Order: sequence, then structure tokens, then C-alpha cells
Amino acid sequence: MGDVNPFFVSKRSKRGVFIFIIISLLVVFTPRILFSLKQEENFFVSSEKIKEIKRSAYKSNYERKQYKSTYKKKNRFKIPPAKFNPNIYSMEEWMHLGLSNKQAAVVLKFTKRGIYSNEQLKKIVFIPDQLFNIIKDSTIYPDKADFASDTKKETKLFSRIELNGADQEKLEEIPGIGAFFAKNILKHRDRLGGFLLKEQLLEIWKFDIEKLNSIEQYIEVDSEKIKRIELNTVTVEKLKDHPYLNWSSANSIIKIRAQKGKFKSIEEIKESVLMDEEMFEKLKPYLTL
Repeated sequence: MGDVNPFFVSKRSKRGVFIFIIISLLVVFTPRILFSLKQEENFFVSSEKIKEIKRSAYKSNYERKQYKSTYKKKNRFKIPPAKFNPNIYSMEEWMHLGLSNKQAAVVLKFTKRGIYSNEQLKKIVFIPDQLFNIIKDSTIYPDKADFASDTKKETKLFSRIELNGADQEKLEEIPGIGAFFAKNILKHRDRLGGFLLKEQLLEIWKFDIEKLNSIEQYIEVDSEKIKRIELNTVTVEKLKDHPYLNWSSANSIIKIRAQKGKFKSIEEIKESVLMDEEMFEKLKPYLTL
């Protein structure tokens, strides 16, 4: 007998080993392949489904914004603290209920003529329906005949004092206005250049809404008497003395004028970074070119 090779493997054994390896690989990798196919199937989303999801998200976002907008508008207006006569409500009180400065000013023009029912109040287009529904149960109105009679009596008993023409002695005739407030009214009037609205009295130190309400029936304002500032000739020293400006904002306006040579319109002062819309609207009536 010849020597036997210890490393000799028969063809049959080789086939067996090969089959064993194939079976082992199938056992190991088949579950993984099936799992991968299942994942792809689960994560596949059609284009129609994607569009549907986007529409749903957009709708939800729109509804949320609409709700916030409605909620904000609804909560902008306040309930009156007590029953009130719209004919004697001041601008400050209308603004406290939620009206803007401009809306309140227009409403006052209507109420000064006299209104005697909620129907008339509702016709004032500058009173939003939301506010009307809040205040309609709190309003009280004088009898029309009594209102006219009281107005005639008031005219006979007391002649209204015009704030832009009165001196200190005349101002002290107003009930509740002594020397202290009379002096401060004159001081503020001189700095302003005159009063445009009665409500500007609230800018005076210690002058509150209660005092304004108590004297409102005794005073009036002639806005034609105000003194205007010449924008193209005024100095920074003079301009900074106006109560709606300070040295920085006044100096900014003068610098813009120097760059332009002169102002062609009052609106050009809004180019100052220190001039916001609110300040401009308050200051504009006191300016001229």
C-alpha cells in the first residue's frame, strides 16, 4: 500500500462542505433580506399621500392662525367698568375699551352731537361689532329733551373756557383748577405751541383722567390757535424744547435738513431712525415748512 495523503478530500466531501456553506449563508441572511424588504414596503409613501399630508398640515396651520387672530381681536376689547353715558365718555375712556386713537377721535365727533339709543351708537362705523356687543348692555342715555335742556342751562350758567386763549386768572375759574394746575397748563401749552385736544392735559404732571372728566364740560380747544414750528429755519436748541422731542431726536432732524439743504415735505423727518410713527403723528400738526 502506498502512503495516504492526510490532506486529501474526496469530491463527495467537497460537495457536502459546499452545500453546508450555502445552507448556512441562507439561514443567516434570508431573515435579514426579508426584514429589509418589509421595511422598504412600510416606508414607501405615494405622492398622493404626501400631498394629502401637506394639505392637512396647511389646513391645521391656517385654522390655528385664524383662531389666534379671532382670539386676539375678541380680547382686544374690554368691558366697561360701570354703566356709562356714551355722550360724556372721553377719548381716554374709549381707548381704554379698545379703540385706537383715531377711532376714538371720530366717535367723539358723533357723541358730541348727542346720541340717545344703542341703534344710533351702532351706526357709528368706527365702533366694531365686537366692541358694540360688549358695551351695549352697559350704556345709558339721557332723554333727548332733557339733554337739550341741560345743555342750554349749562351754556347760560357757564361759558366754556378756551384753553389756547385763557390766561392764568381765567383758568383758575374752572372748578377744580387752582393756581398749581393753571400754571402747569400754561407751561405745557407754551412748550407745545397750543393744545390740539383736551386729552393733552393728561401729559401734565399729576393731571389724571378723573380731573379731566371733572372739567371737560367747562373747557374747549380752538386748534386754529396753535403755533407751528418752521422746520426749515428752526434751530436744534428751539426744536429740542418741544415736549415730544429731546436733544437727540431734534438733532437728528436738523442733520437730515443739513443733508437735504431743506425739507420739501414734513414726512421727510421720518427718515430719522429716532422718529417712530407714533411720535410723528403727535408732532406733525405742530410743524410747517
